[in-house]
Amino acid sequence: MRSNAPIGVLDSGVGGLSVLKVLHQMLPQENFIYVGDTARTPYGSRSEAEIRQFVEEIISWLERQGVKQVVIACNTLTMLGIDSLKKEHPFELIGMSKGEQLLLEASKKKKIGVFATQFTISTEAHKKAILAADSSAEVYPMACPKFVPLIEGEQFGDPAVAEAVAEYAAPLKEAGIDALILSCTHYPFIKDVVEAEFGEVVTVIDPAEATAKLSKASLEANGLLNNEEQGSVKICCTADLERVKRLAARMLPAEACQFQEISLIP
Repeated sequence: MRSNAPIGVLDSGVGGLSVLKVLHQMLPQENFIYVGDTARTPYGSRSEAEIRQFVEEIISWLERQGVKQVVIACNTLTMLGIDSLKKEHPFELIGMSKGEQLLLEASKKKKIGVFATQFTISTEAHKKAILAADSSAEVYPMACPKFVPLIEGEQFGDPAVAEAVAEYAAPLKEAGIDALILSCTHYPFIKDVVEAEFGEVVTVIDPAEATAKLSKASLEANGLLNNEEQGSVKICCTADLERVKRLAARMLPAEACQFQEISLIP
């Protein structure tokens, strides 16, 4: 496998662009191909069998592009189980980090909040990972179903965003948390609103940095780090190309990116 082969990054929609941003910052010499399945998003209302089929279609499309690694830039898809998605692909699959070490380092009171989708919360994966690392920690999970539709709908600056953040933050503020993880890749799009709501007493963590470190470590271990001076970024979607361009511009220098609308079926 060539070291200058691209890294694939996938999500059901635009949320994974927040992970692509951090990957590109940490690995600027790498070539990236992002795929957002915007024609079929959101996946939340789909059956698990459908979701697995969709993800396999994206991974297979990326395999045809010759990628050397695929980052699953979605917490919900990661919760389905990376091992069960690997099948016969000749490259590593990297899922989203649960960020437990970052949270425990940031939290002096060991009172930790989790913002995530209902599915991710229902798995209790973050709670289990945090308690496995420190059994004295207190974990306060909060499903935030209003966030993704607001972000996908580009309703930034709409009072509804701040109202939703305040609604979900209230029980966690009452519990006295001092660290919070944004365990959905859409949520960093409104990180500034979340930070403003909680104030300086709460450290808000995006697990994308820890995920990017996992990606880099895997490439190093397999001798696949690219040594070229500057990489490239190609952003692909299955629908709504102009909307994807606008949202990408919030995370990346859009002028440095290539954009393409694709079909996943050969």
